Amino acid sequence: MREQLTEHDVEKIREEIEYRKLVVRKEALEAVKEARAHGDLSENFEYHAAKKDKNANESRIRYLERMLKTAQVISDRSKDDEVGLNNTVELYFEDDDECETYKLVTSIRGNSMKHYISIESPIGKAIEGHKVGDRVLVDLGGGNGYYVEIRKIENTDDSGDSIRKF
Repeated sequence: MREQLTEHDVEKIREEIEYRKLVVRKEALEAVKEARAHGDLSENFEYHAAKKDKNANESRIRYLERMLKTAQVISDRSKDDEVGLNNTVELYFEDDDECETYKLVTSIRGNSMKHYISIESPIGKAIEGHKVGDRVLVDLGGGNGYYVEIRKIENTDDSGDSIRKF
């Protein structure tokens, strides 16, 4: 499956790749070189740890570069009164009689601990494009699901700063 990324996501990934290539790679190579100088490599824990760190960095670079090559760049723009990417929404969960607030983000930025939900998640798919007052079914597959009502939408930029409320 292709990752859906915004231009902002692509920019951040490119920055990480550049940092890893110019800074982390240099530090990792120096750590391997220094550990190698300590002698017998078969029992040199520092050498093995340094090689592991170097390889992890190279693996992360390859992963990010592959992600950029296959990514689908999507717009983070939505209508002012509809739920879209980077909007913070207050949802009323009928089954629990509770309200929760979430920010709709791309899959790579999803973080349930921060209440960031992916546009590819069941809730994200269900609420995207809907307006305040809409009651939508969150389909969990297999005939399972639950209803939520959209109570409030805040348009925010990528930094999380509020732009406009509905």
